[in-house]
Amino acid sequence: MSRFWEDLTFRGLVHQVTDASLEEKLEGERITLYAGFDPTADSLHVGHLLGVLTLRRFQQAGHRPIALAGGGTGMVGDPGGRSEERNLLSRDELEHNLASIRGQLSRFLDFDQKSEGGSALLLDNGQWLWELGLLEFLRDTAKHFTVNQMIAKESVRSRLEGREQGISFTEFSYMLLQAQDFLHLHDNYGCRLQIGGSDQWGNITAGVDLIRRKRAVEVWGLTTPLVLKADGTKFGKSASGTVWLDARRTSPYALYQFMLQSEDSVVGRYLRYFTWLEREEIVALDQATADTPGLRRAQRALASEVVAVVHGRDAAAAAESASRALFGGDLRALDEPALKEVLAEAPSSCHPYSRLQGEGWDLLQALVSAGLCGSLGEGRRAVAQGGVAINGARVDRTDRSIREDDLLWGRYVALRKGKHSWHLLQFGG
Repeated sequence: MSRFWEDLTFRGLVHQVTDASLEEKLEGERITLYAGFDPTADSLHVGHLLGVLTLRRFQQAGHRPIALAGGGTGMVGDPGGRSEERNLLSRDELEHNLASIRGQLSRFLDFDQKSEGGSALLLDNGQWLWELGLLEFLRDTAKHFTVNQMIAKESVRSRLEGREQGISFTEFSYMLLQAQDFLHLHDNYGCRLQIGGSDQWGNITAGVDLIRRKRAVEVWGLTTPLVLKADGTKFGKSASGTVWLDARRTSPYALYQFMLQSEDSVVGRYLRYFTWLEREEIVALDQATADTPGLRRAQRALASEVVAVVHGRDAAAAAESASRALFGGDLRALDEPALKEVLAEAPSSCHPYSRLQGEGWDLLQALVSAGLCGSLGEGRRAVAQGGVAINGARVDRTDRSIREDDLLWGRYVALRKGKHSWHLLQFGG
Protein backbone atom coordinates (compact mmCIF):
# COMPACT_ATOMS: atom_id res chain seq x y z
CA MET A 1 0.00 0.00 0.00
CA SER A 2 1.40 3.40 -0.98
CA ARG A 3 2.12 5.89 1.78
CA PHE A 4 -0.43 8.34 0.36
CA TRP A 5 -3.18 5.72 0.06
CA GLU A 6 -2.34 4.44 3.52
CA ASP A 7 -2.76 7.96 4.90
CA LEU A 8 -6.11 8.39 3.10
CA THR A 9 -7.24 5.07 4.53
CA PHE A 10 -6.07 5.89 8.06
CA ARG A 11 -7.98 9.15 7.92
CA GLY A 12 -11.15 7.36 6.79
CA LEU A 13 -11.26 9.29 3.51
CA VAL A 14 -11.81 6.27 1.25
CA HIS A 15 -15.50 5.42 1.48
CA GLN A 16 -16.21 4.07 -2.01
CA VAL A 17 -14.02 3.64 -5.07
CA THR A 18 -15.11 2.57 -8.54
CA ASP A 19 -12.05 0.37 -9.09
CA ALA A 20 -9.36 -0.91 -6.75
CA SER A 21 -6.73 -0.18 -9.40
CA LEU A 22 -6.92 3.49 -8.40
CA GLU A 23 -4.50 2.90 -5.51
CA GLU A 24 -1.83 1.62 -7.91
CA LYS A 25 -2.40 4.49 -10.38
CA LEU A 26 -2.03 7.09 -7.65
CA GLU A 27 1.30 5.53 -6.66
CA GLY A 28 2.80 5.37 -10.14
CA GLU A 29 1.28 8.31 -12.01
CA ARG A 30 0.40 11.95 -11.62
CA ILE A 31 -3.40 12.10 -11.78
CA THR A 32 -5.60 15.09 -12.54
CA LEU A 33 -8.74 14.99 -10.38
CA TYR A 34 -11.66 17.24 -9.61
CA ALA A 35 -14.32 18.01 -7.05
CA GLY A 36 -17.30 20.27 -7.61
CA PHE A 37 -18.74 23.01 -5.43
CA ASP A 38 -22.14 24.48 -6.27
CA PRO A 39 -22.19 28.22 -5.51
CA THR A 40 -25.49 28.33 -3.60
CA ALA A 41 -24.10 31.10 -1.33
CA ASP A 42 -21.29 33.63 -1.47
CA SER A 43 -19.20 31.57 0.94
CA LEU A 44 -18.28 27.95 1.37
CA HIS A 45 -19.17 26.46 4.76
CA VAL A 46 -17.59 23.79 6.94
CA GLY A 47 -19.71 21.17 5.20
CA HIS A 48 -17.49 21.80 2.14
CA LEU A 49 -14.29 21.59 4.13
CA LEU A 50 -13.68 17.86 3.75
CA GLY A 51 -13.85 18.06 -0.04
CA VAL A 52 -11.57 21.09 -0.22
CA LEU A 53 -8.99 19.62 2.14
CA THR A 54 -9.05 16.27 0.34
CA LEU A 55 -8.16 18.09 -2.89
CA ARG A 56 -5.34 19.72 -0.98
CA ARG A 57 -4.04 16.34 0.21
CA PHE A 58 -3.97 15.10 -3.38
CA GLN A 59 -2.07 18.19 -4.50
CA GLN A 60 0.49 17.79 -1.74
CA ALA A 61 0.97 14.18 -2.87
CA GLY A 62 1.92 15.39 -6.37
CA HIS A 63 -1.43 15.25 -8.18
CA ARG A 64 -3.19 18.12 -9.93
CA PRO A 65 -6.57 19.15 -8.50
CA ILE A 66 -9.35 20.97 -10.29
CA ALA A 67 -11.82 22.86 -8.14
CA LEU A 68 -14.96 23.08 -10.24
CA ALA A 69 -17.36 25.88 -9.37
CA GLY A 70 -20.83 24.99 -10.60
CA GLY A 71 -21.90 28.15 -12.39
CA GLY A 72 -23.90 25.94 -14.75
CA THR A 73 -25.12 23.13 -12.51
CA GLY A 74 -25.84 25.71 -9.82
CA MET A 75 -28.73 26.84 -11.99
CA VAL A 76 -30.25 23.37 -11.69
CA GLY A 77 -29.49 22.15 -8.17
CA ASP A 78 -28.26 18.77 -7.02
CA PRO A 79 -31.01 16.56 -5.53
CA GLY A 80 -28.44 14.61 -3.54
CA GLY A 81 -28.93 14.90 0.22
CA ARG A 82 -32.10 16.96 -0.24
CA SER A 83 -35.67 16.11 0.66
CA GLU A 84 -37.13 18.99 -1.32
CA GLU A 85 -36.46 21.10 -4.40
CA ARG A 86 -33.75 23.74 -4.19
CA ASN A 87 -34.45 27.40 -4.81
CA LEU A 88 -32.99 28.33 -8.19
CA LEU A 89 -30.58 31.26 -8.32
CA SER A 90 -30.38 33.96 -10.96
CA ARG A 91 -27.32 34.27 -13.15
CA ASP A 92 -26.29 37.49 -11.38
CA GLU A 93 -26.54 35.78 -7.99
CA LEU A 94 -24.41 32.89 -9.24
CA GLU A 95 -21.75 35.23 -10.63
CA HIS A 96 -21.53 37.05 -7.29
CA ASN A 97 -21.23 33.78 -5.39
CA LEU A 98 -18.63 32.41 -7.79
CA ALA A 99 -16.41 35.47 -7.39
CA SER A 100 -16.46 35.08 -3.60
CA ILE A 101 -15.82 31.34 -3.62
CA ARG A 102 -12.85 31.65 -5.96
CA GLY A 103 -11.06 33.78 -3.37
CA GLN A 104 -11.76 31.29 -0.59
CA LEU A 105 -10.48 28.28 -2.53
CA SER A 106 -7.15 30.02 -3.13
CA ARG A 107 -6.51 29.82 0.63
CA PHE A 108 -6.47 26.04 0.44
CA LEU A 109 -5.11 25.15 -2.99
CA ASP A 110 -1.97 26.28 -4.79
CA PHE A 111 -2.93 27.98 -8.06
CA ASP A 112 0.60 29.38 -8.65
CA GLN A 113 2.64 26.33 -9.76
CA LYS A 114 4.54 25.97 -6.50
CA SER A 115 3.41 22.41 -5.86
CA GLU A 116 5.16 19.29 -7.12
CA GLY A 117 2.17 18.25 -9.22
CA GLY A 118 1.71 21.69 -10.74
CA SER A 119 -0.79 24.41 -10.07
CA ALA A 120 -4.39 23.68 -9.24
CA LEU A 121 -7.08 24.80 -11.64
CA LEU A 122 -10.23 26.71 -10.81
CA LEU A 123 -12.90 26.27 -13.47
CA ASP A 124 -16.56 27.20 -13.88
CA ASN A 125 -18.74 24.64 -15.64
CA GLY A 126 -20.95 27.45 -16.83
CA GLN A 127 -18.25 28.08 -19.44
CA TRP A 128 -19.30 24.97 -21.33
CA LEU A 129 -22.77 24.14 -20.03
CA TRP A 130 -24.21 27.54 -20.93
CA GLU A 131 -23.19 26.93 -24.54
CA LEU A 132 -24.42 23.34 -24.69
CA GLY A 133 -27.44 23.00 -26.97
CA LEU A 134 -30.39 20.94 -25.76
CA LEU A 135 -30.58 18.70 -28.81
CA GLU A 136 -26.82 18.18 -28.80
CA PHE A 137 -26.97 17.23 -25.12
CA LEU A 138 -29.85 14.80 -25.61
CA ARG A 139 -28.19 13.18 -28.63
CA ASP A 140 -24.60 12.94 -27.40
CA THR A 141 -24.97 12.47 -23.64
CA ALA A 142 -28.49 11.60 -22.50
CA LYS A 143 -28.82 8.70 -24.94
CA HIS A 144 -26.16 6.80 -22.98
CA PHE A 145 -28.39 6.58 -19.89
CA THR A 146 -31.64 4.75 -19.32
CA VAL A 147 -34.34 6.10 -17.03
CA ASN A 148 -34.10 2.76 -15.22
CA GLN A 149 -30.47 3.47 -14.37
CA MET A 150 -31.18 6.99 -13.24
CA ILE A 151 -34.06 6.21 -10.90
CA ALA A 152 -31.98 3.45 -9.33
CA LYS A 153 -29.53 6.05 -8.01
CA GLU A 154 -30.04 6.73 -4.31
CA SER A 155 -30.23 10.51 -4.71
CA VAL A 156 -33.16 10.13 -7.12
CA ARG A 157 -34.85 7.10 -5.58
CA SER A 158 -35.14 8.72 -2.15
CA ARG A 159 -36.91 11.70 -3.70
CA LEU A 160 -39.26 9.54 -5.77
CA GLU A 161 -40.33 7.75 -2.61
CA GLY A 162 -41.48 11.05 -1.14
CA ARG A 163 -45.06 11.17 -2.40
CA GLU A 164 -45.68 14.82 -1.58
CA GLN A 165 -42.53 16.39 -3.02
CA GLY A 166 -41.10 14.08 -5.68
CA ILE A 167 -38.43 15.46 -8.00
CA SER A 168 -38.64 17.83 -10.95
CA PHE A 169 -37.20 16.96 -14.33
CA THR A 170 -34.75 19.83 -13.76
CA GLU A 171 -33.12 18.16 -10.77
CA PHE A 172 -33.58 14.72 -12.34
CA SER A 173 -31.22 15.83 -15.12
CA TYR A 174 -28.50 16.98 -12.71
CA MET A 175 -26.53 13.73 -12.81
CA LEU A 176 -26.35 13.94 -16.60
CA LEU A 177 -24.92 17.45 -16.41
CA GLN A 178 -22.35 16.30 -13.86
CA ALA A 179 -21.43 13.40 -16.12
CA GLN A 180 -21.00 15.94 -18.93
CA ASP A 181 -18.63 17.89 -16.67
CA PHE A 182 -16.43 14.84 -16.09
CA LEU A 183 -16.34 14.14 -19.84
CA HIS A 184 -15.41 17.76 -20.62
CA LEU A 185 -12.67 17.82 -17.98
CA HIS A 186 -11.32 14.50 -19.25
CA ASP A 187 -11.24 15.65 -22.87
CA ASN A 188 -9.77 19.10 -22.21
CA TYR A 189 -7.65 18.68 -19.07
CA GLY A 190 -6.88 14.96 -18.89
CA CYS A 191 -8.97 14.56 -15.72
CA ARG A 192 -9.25 10.90 -14.69
CA LEU A 193 -10.68 11.03 -11.17
CA GLN A 194 -13.69 12.65 -9.57
CA ILE A 195 -14.03 12.85 -5.79
CA GLY A 196 -17.00 13.84 -3.66
CA GLY A 197 -19.08 12.97 -0.64
CA SER A 198 -20.82 9.60 -0.52
CA ASP A 199 -24.11 11.25 -1.48
CA GLN A 200 -22.45 11.98 -4.85
CA TRP A 201 -21.80 8.33 -5.67
CA GLY A 202 -24.60 8.08 -8.23
CA ASN A 203 -23.51 11.27 -10.00
CA ILE A 204 -19.85 10.21 -10.01
CA THR A 205 -20.50 6.74 -11.41
CA ALA A 206 -22.66 8.29 -14.13
CA GLY A 207 -19.62 10.27 -15.30
CA VAL A 208 -17.35 7.22 -15.12
CA ASP A 209 -19.85 5.25 -17.24
CA LEU A 210 -20.23 8.04 -19.79
CA ILE A 211 -16.47 8.35 -20.39
CA ARG A 212 -16.08 4.59 -20.64
CA ARG A 213 -18.83 4.39 -23.27
CA LYS A 214 -17.79 7.43 -25.31
CA ARG A 215 -14.00 7.29 -25.00
CA ALA A 216 -13.36 3.65 -24.06
CA VAL A 217 -10.83 4.69 -21.38
CA GLU A 218 -10.59 4.00 -17.67
CA VAL A 219 -11.36 6.76 -15.21
CA TRP A 220 -12.23 6.54 -11.54
CA GLY A 221 -14.51 7.85 -8.83
CA LEU A 222 -13.82 8.07 -5.11
CA THR A 223 -16.13 9.19 -2.35
CA THR A 224 -15.40 10.36 1.16
CA PRO A 225 -17.82 9.72 4.03
CA LEU A 226 -20.61 12.12 4.83
CA VAL A 227 -19.57 14.17 7.85
CA LEU A 228 -22.23 13.90 10.52
CA LYS A 229 -22.53 14.94 14.14
CA ALA A 230 -22.84 12.37 16.89
CA ASP A 231 -26.65 12.52 16.72
CA GLY A 232 -26.62 11.85 12.97
CA THR A 233 -27.54 15.39 11.96
CA LYS A 234 -25.74 17.27 9.22
CA PHE A 235 -22.31 18.66 10.03
CA GLY A 236 -21.89 22.40 9.47
CA LYS A 237 -24.77 23.75 11.54
CA SER A 238 -24.61 25.36 14.95
CA ALA A 239 -27.31 26.70 17.24
CA SER A 240 -27.02 30.04 15.45
CA GLY A 241 -27.00 28.63 11.92
CA THR A 242 -24.52 27.63 9.22
CA VAL A 243 -20.82 27.79 10.06
CA TRP A 244 -19.15 29.61 7.16
CA LEU A 245 -15.53 29.76 6.03
CA ASP A 246 -15.81 33.51 5.45
CA ALA A 247 -14.60 35.33 8.58
CA ARG A 248 -17.13 38.08 7.97
CA ARG A 249 -19.98 35.59 8.34
CA THR A 250 -18.48 33.25 10.94
CA SER A 251 -15.61 34.64 12.97
CA PRO A 252 -12.50 32.55 13.72
CA TYR A 253 -13.62 32.50 17.36
CA ALA A 254 -17.06 31.16 16.43
CA LEU A 255 -15.45 28.48 14.24
CA TYR A 256 -13.15 27.59 17.14
CA GLN A 257 -16.12 27.21 19.48
CA PHE A 258 -18.03 25.10 16.94
CA MET A 259 -15.14 22.64 16.71
CA LEU A 260 -14.53 22.77 20.46
CA GLN A 261 -18.07 21.53 21.04
CA SER A 262 -17.49 18.32 19.06
CA GLU A 263 -18.69 15.24 20.92
CA ASP A 264 -16.19 12.64 22.15
CA SER A 265 -17.66 10.03 19.81
CA VAL A 266 -16.79 12.00 16.65
CA VAL A 267 -13.78 14.14 17.56
CA GLY A 268 -11.33 11.41 16.52
CA ARG A 269 -12.85 11.26 13.04
CA TYR A 270 -12.79 15.03 12.72
CA LEU A 271 -9.10 15.12 13.67
CA ARG A 272 -8.42 12.72 10.81
CA TYR A 273 -10.63 14.54 8.31
CA PHE A 274 -9.72 18.16 8.96
CA THR A 275 -6.17 18.36 10.34
CA TRP A 276 -2.64 17.62 9.23
CA LEU A 277 -1.64 16.17 12.59
CA GLU A 278 0.53 13.06 12.32
CA ARG A 279 -0.91 9.63 13.00
CA GLU A 280 0.93 9.32 16.33
CA GLU A 281 -0.51 12.61 17.57
CA ILE A 282 -4.04 11.63 16.58
CA VAL A 283 -3.77 8.21 18.22
CA ALA A 284 -2.47 9.87 21.39
CA LEU A 285 -5.44 12.26 21.38
CA ASP A 286 -7.80 9.31 20.87
CA GLN A 287 -6.30 7.76 24.00
CA ALA A 288 -6.62 11.04 25.91
CA THR A 289 -10.31 11.20 25.02
CA ALA A 290 -10.77 7.68 26.36
CA ASP A 291 -8.72 8.22 29.53
CA THR A 292 -9.46 11.83 30.51
CA PRO A 293 -12.44 13.04 28.47
CA GLY A 294 -13.09 15.97 30.81
CA LEU A 295 -9.85 17.66 29.72
CA ARG A 296 -11.11 17.76 26.08
CA ARG A 297 -7.57 17.72 24.71
CA ALA A 298 -8.72 16.34 21.37
CA GLN A 299 -11.39 19.02 20.98
CA ARG A 300 -8.94 21.80 21.77
CA ALA A 301 -6.43 20.42 19.28
CA LEU A 302 -9.15 20.08 16.64
CA ALA A 303 -10.42 23.62 17.15
CA SER A 304 -6.95 25.15 16.99
CA GLU A 305 -5.88 23.18 13.90
CA VAL A 306 -9.06 23.85 11.92
CA VAL A 307 -8.98 27.60 12.58
CA ALA A 308 -5.30 27.60 11.57
CA VAL A 309 -6.09 25.80 8.31
CA VAL A 310 -8.99 28.12 7.47
CA HIS A 311 -7.79 31.48 8.83
CA GLY A 312 -4.12 31.10 9.76
CA ARG A 313 -2.09 30.46 12.90
CA ASP A 314 -2.46 34.00 14.26
CA ALA A 315 -6.26 33.75 14.12
CA ALA A 316 -6.11 30.35 15.82
CA ALA A 317 -3.94 31.72 18.64
CA ALA A 318 -6.29 34.67 19.13
CA ALA A 319 -9.36 32.41 19.21
CA GLU A 320 -7.68 30.09 21.69
CA SER A 321 -6.71 33.01 23.92
CA ALA A 322 -10.25 34.41 23.80
CA SER A 323 -11.67 31.01 24.69
CA ARG A 324 -9.37 30.70 27.70
CA ALA A 325 -10.39 34.16 28.88
CA LEU A 326 -14.07 33.33 28.63
CA PHE A 327 -13.82 29.97 30.36
CA GLY A 328 -11.79 30.65 33.46
CA GLY A 329 -9.48 33.51 32.53
CA ASP A 330 -9.56 37.27 32.85
CA LEU A 331 -11.70 39.13 30.31
CA ARG A 332 -9.54 42.21 30.85
CA ALA A 333 -6.96 40.59 28.60
CA LEU A 334 -9.29 40.91 25.60
CA ASP A 335 -9.52 43.93 23.34
CA GLU A 336 -12.98 45.42 22.81
CA PRO A 337 -13.82 43.62 19.51
CA ALA A 338 -12.75 40.28 21.03
CA LEU A 339 -14.80 40.93 24.16
CA LYS A 340 -17.92 41.67 22.12
CA GLU A 341 -17.27 38.63 19.96
CA VAL A 342 -16.88 36.10 22.77
CA LEU A 343 -20.07 37.39 24.40
CA ALA A 344 -22.00 37.88 21.18
CA GLU A 345 -24.43 35.09 22.03
CA ALA A 346 -24.94 36.22 25.63
CA PRO A 347 -27.95 38.36 26.66
CA SER A 348 -27.14 41.99 27.31
CA SER A 349 -28.79 45.05 28.83
CA CYS A 350 -28.09 48.80 28.94
CA HIS A 351 -27.83 50.87 32.10
CA PRO A 352 -26.85 54.47 33.04
CA TYR A 353 -23.39 55.22 34.43
CA SER A 354 -25.09 56.68 37.50
CA ARG A 355 -25.73 53.16 38.82
CA LEU A 356 -21.98 52.75 39.35
CA GLN A 357 -21.42 55.98 41.23
CA GLY A 358 -21.09 56.27 44.99
CA GLU A 359 -21.19 52.82 46.56
CA GLY A 360 -21.91 51.22 43.18
CA TRP A 361 -24.62 48.80 42.08
CA ASP A 362 -25.30 45.95 44.50
CA LEU A 363 -24.12 42.73 42.82
CA LEU A 364 -27.10 40.69 44.01
CA GLN A 365 -29.51 43.25 42.57
CA ALA A 366 -27.53 43.24 39.30
CA LEU A 367 -27.76 39.44 39.11
CA VAL A 368 -31.55 39.60 39.50
CA SER A 369 -31.83 42.48 37.01
CA ALA A 370 -29.79 40.50 34.47
CA GLY A 371 -32.02 37.45 34.89
CA LEU A 372 -29.14 35.29 36.10
CA CYS A 373 -30.84 34.78 39.48
CA GLY A 374 -34.51 34.71 40.34
CA SER A 375 -34.14 36.38 43.73
CA LEU A 376 -31.64 38.04 46.04
CA GLY A 377 -31.56 34.85 48.10
CA GLU A 378 -30.66 32.76 45.05
CA GLY A 379 -27.94 35.25 44.20
CA ARG A 380 -26.57 35.11 47.74
CA ARG A 381 -26.37 31.29 47.61
CA ALA A 382 -24.70 31.37 44.19
CA VAL A 383 -21.99 33.74 45.44
CA ALA A 384 -21.47 31.70 48.61
CA GLN A 385 -20.98 28.56 46.49
CA GLY A 386 -18.38 30.26 44.30
CA GLY A 387 -20.64 30.30 41.26
CA VAL A 388 -20.59 34.01 40.38
CA ALA A 389 -17.89 35.93 38.50
CA ILE A 390 -17.38 39.53 37.42
CA ASN A 391 -15.35 39.84 34.20
CA GLY A 392 -14.24 36.25 34.65
CA ALA A 393 -12.95 36.67 38.21
CA ARG A 394 -14.83 34.70 40.89
CA VAL A 395 -16.62 36.74 43.56
CA ASP A 396 -16.34 35.56 47.19
CA ARG A 397 -18.34 38.30 49.00
CA THR A 398 -22.12 38.69 48.99
CA ASP A 399 -21.81 42.40 49.81
CA ARG A 400 -19.83 43.07 46.61
CA SER A 401 -20.97 45.94 44.41
CA ILE A 402 -20.23 46.78 40.77
CA ARG A 403 -18.21 49.99 40.47
CA GLU A 404 -16.68 52.13 37.76
CA ASP A 405 -13.31 50.41 38.12
CA ASP A 406 -14.99 47.15 37.05
CA LEU A 407 -15.72 48.59 33.59
CA LEU A 408 -14.05 46.97 30.60
CA TRP A 409 -13.21 49.44 27.84
CA GLY A 410 -15.07 52.12 29.76
CA ARG A 411 -18.55 50.63 29.34
CA TYR A 412 -18.88 46.86 29.85
CA VAL A 413 -19.21 44.51 32.82
CA ALA A 414 -19.59 40.77 32.20
CA LEU A 415 -21.49 38.76 34.82
CA ARG A 416 -21.36 34.99 34.96
CA LYS A 417 -23.37 32.51 36.99
CA GLY A 418 -22.22 28.91 36.95
CA LYS A 419 -19.95 27.85 34.11
CA HIS A 420 -21.88 29.00 31.07
CA SER A 421 -24.56 31.59 31.93
CA TRP A 422 -23.31 35.06 30.97
CA HIS A 423 -24.87 38.50 30.80
CA LEU A 424 -23.18 41.59 29.41
CA LEU A 425 -24.01 44.85 31.18
CA GLN A 426 -23.44 47.93 29.03
CA PHE A 427 -23.23 51.36 30.63
CA GLY A 428 -23.63 54.78 29.05
CA GLY A 429 -25.37 58.13 29.30
